[in-house]
Amino acid sequence: MANQQLSREQRNKAVAAALYEATSSGNWAAAESMLSEDLVITEADSLPFGGVYRGRGALRELYDRVLPMLGNAEISVKGITAGGEYVIYVLELVPRGRPPIPLVELFRFDDDGKVAEIRPYYFNSDQVKAAVPA
Repeated sequence: MANQQLSREQRNKAVAAALYEATSSGNWAAAESMLSEDLVITEADSLPFGGVYRGRGALRELYDRVLPMLGNAEISVKGITAGGEYVIYVLELVPRGRPPIPLVELFRFDDDGKVAEIRPYYFNSDQVKAAVPA
């Protein structure tokens, strides 16, 4: 059981890393192949881009909406952990000319190894709002 759990966690971490690589290079076909048809992304309602995004195209829709708002911010990975069906990334979102924005992204995987849910948690949503031009 422990080896099976470990291999599932390793698989999920590898998929999450490949998803970051695909999205950062604009390879949306590759990115969407790693996403469940029923993907759900939930951004806090307090954010300028808050809401629920659904389906394989949801991640691209969110990127196309968020990154221009934040001046095509860079994403810096600070740490990664996994347990069961979850992979957690500790990140900094670095908008140009603004202080880094700490956040954590939770990825939940389905049994087929596809990302079924993404839920970002921002330490300070006011910092995000301040980085978005009015």
